[in-house]
Amino acid sequence: MNINYTSGKERITEDKLEELFLSVEWESGKYPKQLLQAIQGSHSVVTAWDGDKLIGLVNALSDGILTVYFHYALINPSYQSNGIGKELMKMMLEEYKEYKSKVLISYPDAVNFYSRLGFKAEDGSSPMYISELV
Repeated sequence: MNINYTSGKERITEDKLEELFLSVEWESGKYPKQLLQAIQGSHSVVTAWDGDKLIGLVNALSDGILTVYFHYALINPSYQSNGIGKELMKMMLEEYKEYKSKVLISYPDAVNFYSRLGFKAEDGSSPMYISELV
C-alpha cells in the first residue's frame, strides 16, 4: 500500500467525496455537490490517497487565530487501522499547533482514537445539533 498525503483542495471532486463519505455511511455523501462546496470553503483540508482514490480526509473550520474545529475526519473502512487517520490528524494538529482551542465532535467508537492524540472531553459540555440530514 502506497499512501500519499496532501494538504489542499485541488484534487478533490464531487465523485471522490461521494465515494469516501458513502463508504462510511455518512448521510452527507448523498449530497456531493454541496459537500464539495463545504470542503472548498474549509479553512484547510488534508487528504490521503491510494493512487487516484481518495481514502481519507480531515477538514478544519477556523476563526484563523484562536480556535479550530475539525469537522470531517474519515477514512474509508477498507483502509482503517493502518495509521492513516493518525497521520492526517497529526498533520492538522501541527498546522494548528499555536491555536488555543482544537475542537472536534467524536462518535463513541472513535473516542479512544482521539484520546490517544491528546483530545479529551470537556466537563460540563455536550455537543448539540440542529441537522436536516436524516
